[in-house]
Amino acid sequence: MLKSKVIRLSSPLPSLHDGSLSNSSRYNKSSKQCCRTRIPLLDSIDNDKYEQQNDKNNEQVKLHLKQTLNVPSIPTRSAIPQRTVSLYMPPAKLHLLQGLLTDKLTVEYQRLSWDALKKSINSQINKVNTSNLSIIIHQLFKHNIVRGRGVLARTIIQAQIASPFYTPVYATLISVINTKFPQIGELILKRLISSFRQTYQRNDKCKCLATTKFIAHFINQNILHEIVALQMLVLLLENPTNDSVELAILFLKECGQKLSQVSPHGLDSIFSTLRNLLHESSLNKRIQYMIEVLFAVRKDQFKTNPTIQSGLDLINENDQYTHMLTLDDPCESEPMLDVFKYDEQYEENEAKYKEIRKIILNETSDDENESSSYSSDSDEVDDVGEKEQQTIVDQTETNLVTLRRTIYLTIQSSIDVDECAHKLLKMNIRPGQEIELCQMILDSCAQQRSYERFFGLLGQRFCLLKKVYIECFEKIFQDQYEIVHRLENVKLRNVAKFFAHLLVTNAISWNVLHCIRLTEQDTTSSSRVYIKILFLELVEFLGLNQLNKRLTDSTLTEYIQGLFPRDKSENTRFSINFFTSIGLGGLTDELREFLTMNSIRMAH
Repeated sequence: MLKSKVIRLSSPLPSLHDGSLSNSSRYNKSSKQCCRTRIPLLDSIDNDKYEQQNDKNNEQVKLHLKQTLNVPSIPTRSAIPQRTVSLYMPPAKLHLLQGLLTDKLTVEYQRLSWDALKKSINSQINKVNTSNLSIIIHQLFKHNIVRGRGVLARTIIQAQIASPFYTPVYATLISVINTKFPQIGELILKRLISSFRQTYQRNDKCKCLATTKFIAHFINQNILHEIVALQMLVLLLENPTNDSVELAILFLKECGQKLSQVSPHGLDSIFSTLRNLLHESSLNKRIQYMIEVLFAVRKDQFKTNPTIQSGLDLINENDQYTHMLTLDDPCESEPMLDVFKYDEQYEENEAKYKEIRKIILNETSDDENESSSYSSDSDEVDDVGEKEQQTIVDQTETNLVTLRRTIYLTIQSSIDVDECAHKLLKMNIRPGQEIELCQMILDSCAQQRSYERFFGLLGQRFCLLKKVYIECFEKIFQDQYEIVHRLENVKLRNVAKFFAHLLVTNAISWNVLHCIRLTEQDTTSSSRVYIKILFLELVEFLGLNQLNKRLTDSTLTEYIQGLFPRDKSENTRFSINFFTSIGLGGLTDELREFLTMNSIRMAH
């Protein structure tokens, strides 16, 4: 028995070229040898040289393998394998397949272009550092990063988690892209906020630390509003643990200098909470020491952790687009942007991005005279001399809405008037946008449940700064009086008290009263209530005698003729009766004398 086994193993393997191997049962006798011979045969079939041979024996081998081993037919070179996952494809084979495909509306062509786009984005992100940052930005703009924004967001987040040391570089890279494509910056921010909430709930300290560091540098670059930083710190210190306090400390080190500039009072509140934790809580000694070190860093004005490192300040603060996101906002990560999707309008979308790319590269590459940009469809770019300068006009008022939202959030997040005025002045309001700032101050005041003197003082501050703000508030006074009938009772009262404050403090001229004509035909119930609240507030501040002295000033005579009309007896009586009914009859003494004299004159 042993001898027979030795004979089988030592006997030579039957030749595959003869007919002795007629069925698959003989493979089972020596499965190891069969497996050893199957692989080189399949490789030889894939070989280009072997395919060109016309040997009959090889054709028989192919047919025999298909029948006995159920080997699937190998696709020809013109066929594109349908892959459900991304597999490595040699560059030579990739270029060959791209050359065989000419129809850009086919799934195969778009899939190959998508794979090339992913590889290019991954390659550029993996190479970025401080020295080549400008070059990498230029190379990324050459690719359609709008189509690949999901890949870009995923790649840069993964790269930052793997290399937290390069977080400032990644944040600077996105800050440049965000100025041109805000939707890419918003997508990355939504994914980071969503990741922070998930990792915080799962107590994943490592990923949560990397995420908070990335968010901090986005705040430093003015890509994200600082209100998110305050929300995160409040969340981390609400139920303090050793890990949550450590995250808060490391987060403050990264963006503390920025918060000290834009929200000093909010930062004071956070440090007050840390001081209480240092003396009252049961934190371990390591965390207590970290809190003490943080106070020392703050005393040194965060010099070891500057807002933006040298060499990374590439974007002007006025050109940056700041996203107004909060921790409570529903942040959809949009994972479908990370995978391939067939585009029926592929050529049109690529042409649109090509035009945008020309404008961007002209703005960002000053020292390059040529524009040889990469295109997935291998189209040539026109010469620089033939490019026409295009002006993009934003008719959607996106920037205006963003400005109003920024002003509103700044007002709401400020503790006192001086802080709010300082923040609003740092926004560098462009010429022509002053009216929007004044209007937002008034709108914020009108939305309060009751009038707050904070808004009157804020409006007064701006009127003292520049004459243009005086003109804006005077124009808004006239506009508000014309639409006063649309205001609710609370808003009407707040607006009237706001302008009463500006009049009392002489922040605006009393000449604005010329738009008021107090007659039965020219007033409504709302406008009469508005005038009543306005003058009652003026009397409360100035007193009846002082107000009467102010109104009888010769410089105001022509501007208050509408308030105290003398053209018709009916209008004069209406004005007298109105002020008498609201308890301010003393303002109409001269008007009563005029009415009496006029009646005597008419009698004669």
